[in-house]
Amino acid sequence: MIDANRLEILTDSAKYDVSCSSSGSKRQNVKGGLGNASIGGICHSFTPDGRCISLLKILMSNKCAYDCQYCVNRRSNDVPRASATPDEICELTAAFYKRNYIEGLFLSSAVEYSPDRTMERLLETVIKLRKQYCFNGYIHLKGIPGADPLLIERAGMYADRMSFNIELPSESSLKLLAPQKNKAAIVKPMRQLSSGILREKYPKRSRFLPAGQTTQMIVGASRETDGQILRLSESLYDAFSLKRVYFSSYVPVNFKNAFLPVQSAGLLREHRLYQADWLLRFYGFSAAEIVGENGNLAEEYDPKCAWAIRHMEQFPVEVNAAPVETLVRVPGIGIKSAYRIREARRYTRLTFEDLKKMRVVMKRARHFITAGGKFYGEENFGRMKNLLAMHEQSENAEQLSFLKENEIVQSVITGQL
Repeated sequence: MIDANRLEILTDSAKYDVSCSSSGSKRQNVKGGLGNASIGGICHSFTPDGRCISLLKILMSNKCAYDCQYCVNRRSNDVPRASATPDEICELTAAFYKRNYIEGLFLSSAVEYSPDRTMERLLETVIKLRKQYCFNGYIHLKGIPGADPLLIERAGMYADRMSFNIELPSESSLKLLAPQKNKAAIVKPMRQLSSGILREKYPKRSRFLPAGQTTQMIVGASRETDGQILRLSESLYDAFSLKRVYFSSYVPVNFKNAFLPVQSAGLLREHRLYQADWLLRFYGFSAAEIVGENGNLAEEYDPKCAWAIRHMEQFPVEVNAAPVETLVRVPGIGIKSAYRIREARRYTRLTFEDLKKMRVVMKRARHFITAGGKFYGEENFGRMKNLLAMHEQSENAEQLSFLKENEIVQSVITGQL
């Protein structure tokens, strides 16, 4: 069994990868209790039906052969090193599962020796878990770019989800900060996984990556704008049918490289990118629509609100007549609310009071809609913008202060915009 010191090193080293959602909680178990959300690598993810499940989040090794300047596990960094064998990872996963600590595993690794050697060890682990330990829980496996395609193909037969992290949004940034990596080596396995998921060989999608694939981008380590990041995200969704693109605000871990910032990109920028990503995936927006003229997202408003302010010629819209695809572009009206409105107006003419009962965020929406021809928003454009900014600031203060309580901040923001 893996000892406590190595377990602490390997779970702590895994915390910067947010392509698996994590709460960062330190809540420990109590006598007679069940479960443990302590620093021993327990993180949380969500199933398609909305259930929150606990995962063991761990690296197989943090002894990296690469020297990516933004990474805490880079070869030149003076940090404690450790590695675990496939049997140790399997035993730990099975033991945690039997104790009801976890329901699944997120397994990643630094590149130890070579991509093929590392991928072989990861593959050996998931095969043993499935066949020898008969583990049928959720497995998210972090793939190793540059590994043999046959190893990646086999891994996809045993894992529920895999991720190859883009890390930096442009080829030039990779060359500058991670010269041993290149975009082609990362995109190639992503394309391979996408092909495997859709291939006729697996018509029911029950064997090959049933939970699809994800990726992660570090925000703020390099100089790309929000527009560049979102356009890349949009192209990845279109080309590879990704389930999710995760954004991780850069945390300074290297103060010796002049090309790296000495301050974090901050939670607000990460938060705005998640909101914009939500618009890309569910609201029918394109990256070009979302981003402002300077190439970055507005700080004072959420992305949908900022878009609406730039396109006041399209507002106000009448809620009793507008189609769903128009309603979802109104700040404060989400997907569920738009469909509730469409259903309710079949039987009655909706008023502002009716919209409040449907949980429309009226502090935003009232400036962009009419109900039965009546308008209750602020007619002065300047005052309207100030009111929206004040409302946004109060919401962000509450939300971001909650996130800052966590040692590991992974703000997977969802909800109605």
